[in-house]
Amino acid sequence: MSTIKSGFISIVGRPNVGKSTLLNKIIGHKISIVTNKAQTTRNNIRGILTEPEYQLVFVDTPGIHTSKNQIDRFMNSSAMRSMKEVDVVVFMAPADETIGKNDLFILNELSKKTDVKKILVISKADIVNKEKLFLKANEWSTYQDIFDEIIIASSTENINIDKLIETIVGFLPETGHYFYDEESITDQPNRFAIREIIRESVLLKAGQEVPHAVAILIDELEETDEEINVVASIIVERKSQKGIIIGKQGKKISDIKYKSKKQIKELFDKNVNLELFVKVQENWRNSASLIKKMGYDKDKY
Repeated sequence: MSTIKSGFISIVGRPNVGKSTLLNKIIGHKISIVTNKAQTTRNNIRGILTEPEYQLVFVDTPGIHTSKNQIDRFMNSSAMRSMKEVDVVVFMAPADETIGKNDLFILNELSKKTDVKKILVISKADIVNKEKLFLKANEWSTYQDIFDEIIIASSTENINIDKLIETIVGFLPETGHYFYDEESITDQPNRFAIREIIRESVLLKAGQEVPHAVAILIDELEETDEEINVVASIIVERKSQKGIIIGKQGKKISDIKYKSKKQIKELFDKNVNLELFVKVQENWRNSASLIKKMGYDKDKY
């Protein structure tokens, strides 16, 4: 009988606590873009670690932060929902920062969840001295009843990362199978990065005029050593939204294209050819085939 363990793990925390750095360290590849922009990350399968005995599938989440507007509230809600659909939640809190109200908000939500295993990772342990680290660990011990395990770690110095992986594996069920093939480390990182760059550009240009249901579909992606050729569709739900994104005399879509090309070029250090189309797909969030094609989960969008 197979003893393969596999499951889904959500890494949560405030912005800039080291979630992407930790994920990159665990997977062994830079597959998650490290950014301080709180509203650029949507829930996606971002990292897959496969060994003969187990497969860990990490779900990335936005940083949970004080809600200033609708998009902040959406991202917070998205992050909180991700904790319902996983086997393990890893909550990250940096050793060099005080426990703030956003931490307390997350702790309150975690305390309600009895069906998932919870690990507190006190991160960035390498940037404080032992005395401060002891004090921080003592401070967090007040909340130890919420967690199944507390681990002090550093991604940059590789402190206790193996212990964290071992702990996660210990909490996973014996499924007897992998969810993804053994070679997969992420869900097409280039497509994901390009998609998110374009989506961010749309949100920045269109502001509150378009809903968060706007989605990006990469229709074609060709890559050589010198250049990247991308054809992408901006999917909206109504014709009026299409007009907003295109803008007067096509100015807005031109700005979106210019900004997206610039960022893609900076990220991949290659020449970029980008074609953008705006398409109306009514009620696209209920189209299972389109959702799967975009790598999205209809329950989060």
